[in-house]
Amino acid sequence: MSTRRKILIALLVIVLALGLALFFLTRGNTAALSVDEVTGTDPTLAEPQGEAVPTVRIAEPVGWEDGELPTAADGLVVNRFAEGLDHPRVLHRLPNGDVLVTLTRAPKSEDGGGITGWIADLLMGWAGATGDSANELVLLRDADGDGTAEVKQVLTDALDSPSGIAWREGTLYIANHDALLAFPYELGTMELTGEPRKLMDLAPGGGHWMRNIELSPDGTRIYVAVGSVSNIGEQGMEVEEGRAMIWEYNLETNSQRPFAVGLRNPNGLDWNPMSGELWTTVNERDMLGSDLVPDYLTNVPVGAQYGWPWVYWKDNFDDRVDAPMPNFLTEYTRRPEYAMGPHVAALGLVFSAEGNRMGPAFGRGAFIARHGSWNRKPPSGYDVVYVPFDERGNPLGKPIPVLTDFLKDNGDTRGRPTWVEWGGDGSLLVTDDTAGIVWRVQAPDAEPAPAIARFESESLRPRTELRGDPRASFSEDFARENNPLGN
Repeated sequence: MSTRRKILIALLVIVLALGLALFFLTRGNTAALSVDEVTGTDPTLAEPQGEAVPTVRIAEPVGWEDGELPTAADGLVVNRFAEGLDHPRVLHRLPNGDVLVTLTRAPKSEDGGGITGWIADLLMGWAGATGDSANELVLLRDADGDGTAEVKQVLTDALDSPSGIAWREGTLYIANHDALLAFPYELGTMELTGEPRKLMDLAPGGGHWMRNIELSPDGTRIYVAVGSVSNIGEQGMEVEEGRAMIWEYNLETNSQRPFAVGLRNPNGLDWNPMSGELWTTVNERDMLGSDLVPDYLTNVPVGAQYGWPWVYWKDNFDDRVDAPMPNFLTEYTRRPEYAMGPHVAALGLVFSAEGNRMGPAFGRGAFIARHGSWNRKPPSGYDVVYVPFDERGNPLGKPIPVLTDFLKDNGDTRGRPTWVEWGGDGSLLVTDDTAGIVWRVQAPDAEPAPAIARFESESLRPRTELRGDPRASFSEDFARENNPLGN
């Protein structure tokens, strides 16, 4: 091929890319509701506005200036705990105070995803989400207690788009995009040296590739969040096998089972200290307009069904879905507990905990990182918020800002809050993936928070108390009538 022809093809590609950019950016649905109206326990759900082409409003990441910081809520201060990291995402604090973080991006698609994949890569590239994954697990240590991690040690770079991290009794669990692994690891060690054991295969990659994990309080089970390939099952439900759910892996029997299903893209996982339940954050579907559908925070009892892709918020049908809906689905679909807002991309989740130093105003609730929208006009998210809970473990009111000003007035973004975790000193740590920073938030003069009491309720008394032989309460005729086989 001649040089002239190559230049013409390159120019054509550039013109096509610019044309697509202009097409997407000048179209789309503008929100009629504020984000606040679509949050809380009783959100306003707008009429769906089906879109053949998604609304696109991407905030270009421009980074933070030297010395520039997010704005912390009154009574809180923020500083840079660690920086210069290559797309940090999931955090996990070890019992000795060391903090682990995965440096990761999406795995490469084997087929490139065709034209749809190319467009998606183009859009996500503008948002700072593409590129090669570092595939690293990094240890951060603040040995001198000054609030900054002077130690940044790569434990391994032999992972595959890693996300979730957990540790217990000499075993480090890591979720790659396609497998749950277990490594031997002793606290304080500065590298991973042993070969991992594969505990279970996970559905690989897909549109939602992160795989978060959470150990049960007794350490016998591990929960794995796996998102869907698609928006609403448009590629067929066969490709969604093993996805859009939370798995439970039994470490004692080496077996697994679906724990909760119908969750389009579950991410954050943590145990509610008031109720003892597992809770998660979920990213809901797109292309129903800028006001729908709100991402949510909810509990996930065993066997829970949240309706994806056929319904959202229990009984709102998505008419775009072609796959046959299971019989009586809405009879057992659960309504989410709390709306986080439309398209906010709610990711990291951590509940208030004993020893945290955020002050009494943040003593009983959940902290959530809202990564920020790419498909809402105006943008939503780009912050860390706190959701208050009552003593019974139920969410209340509206989200309270904890860390803001990631989004600039001109629509660019300095960074994108991604994950939250407690530091060893009781501060709240926040990853900012596009900026490569881990932020540290605390109330400077706060005492360590006391333990949060588990709510205990009395059992309800039966409405009717049977005494003696229960069969004596019914006549022989009644028994015969209701047992036609006579046995």
